Amino acid sequence: MKIYQTRFTYFFIAMFLMAGIISCKDSQKDKEQKVAETSQNENNDPFFKLSLAQWSLNKHIFAGDIDPMEFARVANELEFEGIEYVSGFYAEGIKKADDPKQAMQDVLDTLKAKSEKYNVENVLIMVDGEGELASPDEDTRNTAVENHKKWVDAAEFLGCHSIRVNLFGTNDKEEWKSAAVDGLTKLSEYASEKNVNVLVENHGYLSSNAALLAEVMEEVNLENCGTLPDFGNFCLKRKDGEQWEAECVEEYPIYQGIEEMMPYAKAVSAKSYDFDEEGNETKLDYARILKIIKEAGYTGFIGVEYEGERLSEKEGIIATRDLLIKEGSKLNDNQ
Repeated sequence: MKIYQTRFTYFFIAMFLMAGIISCKDSQKDKEQKVAETSQNENNDPFFKLSLAQWSLNKHIFAGDIDPMEFARVANELEFEGIEYVSGFYAEGIKKADDPKQAMQDVLDTLKAKSEKYNVENVLIMVDGEGELASPDEDTRNTAVENHKKWVDAAEFLGCHSIRVNLFGTNDKEEWKSAAVDGLTKLSEYASEKNVNVLVENHGYLSSNAALLAEVMEEVNLENCGTLPDFGNFCLKRKDGEQWEAECVEEYPIYQGIEEMMPYAKAVSAKSYDFDEEGNETKLDYARILKIIKEAGYTGFIGVEYEGERLSEKEGIIATRDLLIKEGSKLNDNQ
């Protein structure tokens, strides 16, 4: 009887140990599977980060439906990691204040607090309406440089890596190039002291001549002066010489232009207008564009800037965001 009990005890212990070994193996397999799934998910992420350009909400902001001070909250709700401010949504109120300097600081304090509360990164400020940095008149150009400096300071305070500027002033190529180099150099030298980049967007007329803009970048030759390629702003000339709203009558080759600007790019703007049933942009080949961007070695933020009419602003923003993720994820090194 004792021998039987002893054998039974040994058998029970052996079975218990075997069960433990099998359980450990199963647990290890579960861990390995989770690691593999995590790795796969990471590999499926796009090669860039996503930011929201505030201009995508311009209709709601102008209509009073969205307070520009709540931009960080809206971007967070739409699942964006970064935000790109538009100076024009704040500039007029600041200028009209009894104490513009204090008004600017109050705005910046609020924007910074909101970005921290909603955990979004302040990426850049798109600056408009502060004068012509490429004016052939030196006094006009210098005034524009001075006007832009407060936005450089604002970018430093908010933790933005850049301001985006326009290069308007003349349509004479030689005059424009010389003036652009001078204006950008002066502003970039100031911005370098603040650890802020000065970026030029293709925003119409000679600023959309990407080859010419590349020549300007080469002549400025400062580390903190670069470009912000926009997918859709390559109009060189509009009907009747209008600057913005009129029909475009001459356009720079889009994909060539993006490729020529990418060596100097420190930010990218994903313009969009409309989408087909499969979610593809109807005017722009996003797969082709993202391939150009990836091959340039860019891994920073791509800002969503929806300007369409058919979809609502939020619908268009989401459609653009999802298309970028879909096409960007296809370009992973491991696929």
